[in-house]
Amino acid sequence: MKRNIMKKMRLYFLIAIFTALPLNYGWCDGKSGAAQSRILASFYPMYIMAINVAKDVPGVTVANLTGPLTGCLHDYALTTNDMKKFVDANIFIANGAGMESFLDRVTAQYPHLKVVQLSEGIPLIKGQGDEGDNPHVWVSISNAITQVKNLCKDLQEFDPAHKDMYQKNTDEYVSRLEALRQKMHTALAPYKGKKIVTFHEAFPYFAQEFGLEIAAVVEREPGSEPSAQELAKTIDLVKKSGIKALFAEPQYPAKAAKAIAKETGAKVYILDPAVTGPQKPDAYIKIMEANLATLKEALKD
Repeated sequence: MKRNIMKKMRLYFLIAIFTALPLNYGWCDGKSGAAQSRILASFYPMYIMAINVAKDVPGVTVANLTGPLTGCLHDYALTTNDMKKFVDANIFIANGAGMESFLDRVTAQYPHLKVVQLSEGIPLIKGQGDEGDNPHVWVSISNAITQVKNLCKDLQEFDPAHKDMYQKNTDEYVSRLEALRQKMHTALAPYKGKKIVTFHEAFPYFAQEFGLEIAAVVEREPGSEPSAQELAKTIDLVKKSGIKALFAEPQYPAKAAKAIAKETGAKVYILDPAVTGPQKPDAYIKIMEANLATLKEALKD
């Protein structure tokens, strides 16, 4: 009698354990339960694109690997917490073009992960000296549109069951980006050929799109201080060319910009490369609209 009771207790115990286990344990193949697309974006601008393209798609979650205040991923070192995020992800959205220097480590450690690079197909601008290609392609609105379309295609291939929803979301977002692009081209047309000085090499694609000329980039890597020789050279350039606007970024100190402004009489303005900000779908658009207002003020005669 006692032995039968013990057998029943073990049986109930095993049933309880297996009942508590998730039915969709591991990566779902779409045949047993709803497919889950767990999207991990490398940093802020990729995250904003992803939440627009994947908006309201069933079974899809979007997370940001590095957080909204990290900024550009120059020489970024993955933390232990970062690596844990890859465990649950099954698709990783990267900018590419050399921005995510840690990609090889990620693909080696997580072979299950589908990695997409949204800069594919975009002509890249060479950096200075041995710096390689400039990866800041999203700062150009035209390039950002291409990246959004690339993301749509990648997600449709990964999750074909929701192909139409990805397309609908993409069409809506691209329509807003195209309207913004037209607005900015019209407003900035009178300033084509204007020379500007920037303090991080984030704006070549932006300048290329709107016909501006970057006369000098003072701090090529964020956080690095320009040499006294470079500062003197830039001060001389600003004085000789009559440049009146110096463009710093909200993510980095403007110490060098202020020093040049003091010596030349030029004024320091803030241009935002959209690498930090609120985690809202319209954030990129609002940042670019603010940049437009800044440029109109800075470049007017």
